[in-house]
Amino acid sequence: MAIWAEFSHQAPDLAEKGRALLYRSGAGEALLATVREDDPPRVNPIAVAVIGRGLYAFILPSPKLTDLEADGRYALHAYPDAEEPNEFVVRGHVRRVDEATRATLAPGWAWQVGDAPAFEFLIDEALLAERASRDEWPPKYSVWAVAR
Repeated sequence: MAIWAEFSHQAPDLAEKGRALLYRSGAGEALLATVREDDPPRVNPIAVAVIGRGLYAFILPSPKLTDLEADGRYALHAYPDAEEPNEFVVRGHVRRVDEATRATLAPGWAWQVGDAPAFEFLIDEALLAERASRDEWPPKYSVWAVAR
């Protein structure tokens, strides 16, 4: 697993384009898919941010928080836009950040985080699908994965 900075260093073009897609509305936004045992994945919108060397999110008490704490696997997908249909997805595991890191993230967050825990998204794989228009198919795929 890699932190955002390692991914960005190894695949700078993919990371730059991915970050732009996460922030295409001006705020960091994504769809988070979490998994649990034998049930289907849950998909929820969340606020995300690339801060310093990492990709982070605060997660309020919810089933997605329970999923992340129990299993830790995730897929994070930048919001789709029909007019600009490029897609960006990262997959991996989360780790809960320590209180010192959490305290540095909270003041600039998009909403009042209260006691919500913060997680760092560790990346196993990133995928970028680029299309000039919604009519163009198939997309041009770029993939980065942690060397095994």
